[in-house]
Amino acid sequence: MAGLRLYQPSRVRDLLNTYDFSVKKSLGQNFLIDGNILDKISTATQIGPEDLVLEIGPGLGTLTEEMALKGAQVLAVEVDRTLEPILEETLGGFDRVQVLFQDILKTDIKKEIEDRYGKRPLKVIANLPYYISTPILDHLFKSGLDIEAIYIMVQKELADRIVADSGNKDYGSFSVYVQIRSRARIVTRVPATCFMPKPKVDSAFVELVKKEPPLGLDIDRMEKIVRGAFSKRRKTVLNALSSYGFAIEKEEIQKALALSGIEPSRRAEDIAIEEYILLGQNFPAI
Repeated sequence: MAGLRLYQPSRVRDLLNTYDFSVKKSLGQNFLIDGNILDKISTATQIGPEDLVLEIGPGLGTLTEEMALKGAQVLAVEVDRTLEPILEETLGGFDRVQVLFQDILKTDIKKEIEDRYGKRPLKVIANLPYYISTPILDHLFKSGLDIEAIYIMVQKELADRIVADSGNKDYGSFSVYVQIRSRARIVTRVPATCFMPKPKVDSAFVELVKKEPPLGLDIDRMEKIVRGAFSKRRKTVLNALSSYGFAIEKEEIQKALALSGIEPSRRAEDIAIEEYILLGQNFPAI
């Protein structure tokens, strides 16, 4: 079906039938079939010939094709090797696209990128199954790569958690974890009908633009503090931190809260990210 784009349902059906491909629900394989959503993604990412892109989970190559048509260099990492013949057909004509069949969580992605392209900034685009979204984001944040921005398709519940502000029911330790590293926003909501096969839940496409943490802030240490604060959401922040297992006297924690301008009677979900940063700077050694 030459001439058809990979987001067109007839093209998707033809590929799946031609290669007798069975969709694996365990890998979250749902293929985008909406050109309007693809246009919104393309506009948001602003991919061009100067860009290097790491794509995680190319599937049939729908987003990869869009980026390749705009001239970007793309390294697509795919865990499902049974997609190899399909991706050879859909992406084989693009000289600036390479496909690496590996599990991203078991890959030294910094080495893979630098061996191929040297040390340079890049963007990440990924269509992530819900169950593995958090580990992959953690893997990327700690990869040592110069990532300018991460663009991810995730289930809407996770998207809401990522962008939530303090006081919102979706706000939690993961919101703080992501937003301390990036400016997060939802680019567009994506109904389940935009995919084949149709998933049971809606999705959202999220933009995470890199930001530098405050000078001198130990992010790993701060993460432990935030996890402690959210470990018992019904307790006050003082009691949650005091019972988390830190080898610190309660009075020391109370002093750190006071130095950070945080009332000890408040709860974790009502404390803003800027306040957590102050707490991370004032908290005793752990």
